[in-house]
Amino acid sequence: MSALIVIPARYASTRYPGKPLVSLTGASGQAMSLIERSWRAAIAVNGVERVVVATDDDRIRTACEAFGAEVVMTSPECANGTERVAEAVKNMGADHEIIVNLQGDAPLTPAWFVEALVAAMRDAPLADIATPVLRCDGRALNGFLDDRKAGRVGGTTAVFGAGNRGLYFSKEVIPYTGQDYADDAETPVFHHVGVYAYRPAALAAYPTWPVGPLETLEGLEQLRFLEQGRDVLCVEVDGKGRAFWELNNPEDVPRIEAILSELGVD
Repeated sequence: MSALIVIPARYASTRYPGKPLVSLTGASGQAMSLIERSWRAAIAVNGVERVVVATDDDRIRTACEAFGAEVVMTSPECANGTERVAEAVKNMGADHEIIVNLQGDAPLTPAWFVEALVAAMRDAPLADIATPVLRCDGRALNGFLDDRKAGRVGGTTAVFGAGNRGLYFSKEVIPYTGQDYADDAETPVFHHVGVYAYRPAALAAYPTWPVGPLETLEGLEQLRFLEQGRDVLCVEVDGKGRAFWELNNPEDVPRIEAILSELGVD
């Protein structure tokens, strides 16, 4: 089954304007924009035919074209990344069987996360959408809890039931656990990784569905699928000891730079 990766990127982020062009310094001191690091993560994925950046901003388009990315322009009216990916696919006339949304704020996404996601979609023909989840160790969970105590919105957590069917996603830390965990301890909390794989029909239908109350409250695009009764497959991935973090707030920049340094990524 053919697969396409689309990286949605907008300049006018509510929480962090200009985020795609924020500079991140790697292990050798080399500075590179967030969107370029996300694009490099995408082109490292095996088994994907095409990678494009979808944006509505000329500054992002210019920056992407300068480092060699293919760019598709979309409307500024897109409410979220899934709507932007849907419009990009429509504008391109793409006919791939699996479309992957690798969000532009997740440059630390390992290639095997996306490869596992595509493989799971091939094995689960009834799933409309699939998304990776990563079991938190104590270090990650404590980071989420620290963010919430400080009034910051950090990563998203997920809960799922039989057959790994998604039950809910939240910017709060769920499920609740009153325990303390050492940094290297396994926890019952799963971090939702900002990647989605869609069937073309479900992706095309998404912009036509109304925004529901849960999506409105949480600001999480994947909740629209759940509110429409669609199957969301949560694919547990193996972090292989690698730290993972998304860039949601300015405070995340030093965290991500520290991980780049730990990984030896230029």
